[in-house]
Amino acid sequence: MKCEKFVRKSRYKSYKGTVGKVVKNRLNRRFNTPYALQKVVTDITEFKCTNDEKLYLSPIMDLYNGEIIGFSMSKRPILDLVLDSLKQALPIIQERAAYRTTMHSDQGWHYQHNKWVKTLKQNKIFQSMSRKATCADNAAMENFFGLLKQEMYYGEELTSYEALKKKIEKYIDYYNNDRIKQKLTGMSPVQYRTHASQLAA
Repeated sequence: MKCEKFVRKSRYKSYKGTVGKVVKNRLNRRFNTPYALQKVVTDITEFKCTNDEKLYLSPIMDLYNGEIIGFSMSKRPILDLVLDSLKQALPIIQERAAYRTTMHSDQGWHYQHNKWVKTLKQNKIFQSMSRKATCADNAAMENFFGLLKQEMYYGEELTSYEALKKKIEKYIDYYNNDRIKQKLTGMSPVQYRTHASQLAA
């Protein structure tokens, strides 16, 4: 039996007040950049699975081309969820970023946590946060979540955590490598990055 399409977006809220360090909004809704890895955004979204389980996804996106440069999944929204995606993204940032990177998120407790803040500082990454309860300040990430859920989750049968995890991994691979975007002149994020680096060579 197929579940009905969600009429209202289910949103995971990680805000628990000021539990650590809140920083200013450096991005200020300026989502475009001509430089790879100058501006990256992150957030957490929640999916329902069978057996009353949930899946939490934490991706990191490069605003230069919309590429997902790191992501992790977990059954609970623990701190390691965001730290694991950051660990994936850091070598890419260190290798490819020509300018100092700004990492933007909401004010969720994960991003106020000392470990997150310290890791960014150690890697000379500027931290930026949306204003409280203002999801438009992180619209690029919200748009990605909407696209992902519309194309591979809403209206589908609920599946097990492991099955959904594989579906999301497959979708992100497709999104990065094959899904074309008009604003990237009809190329996928990876094609656009590769093309630009060939032109610069």
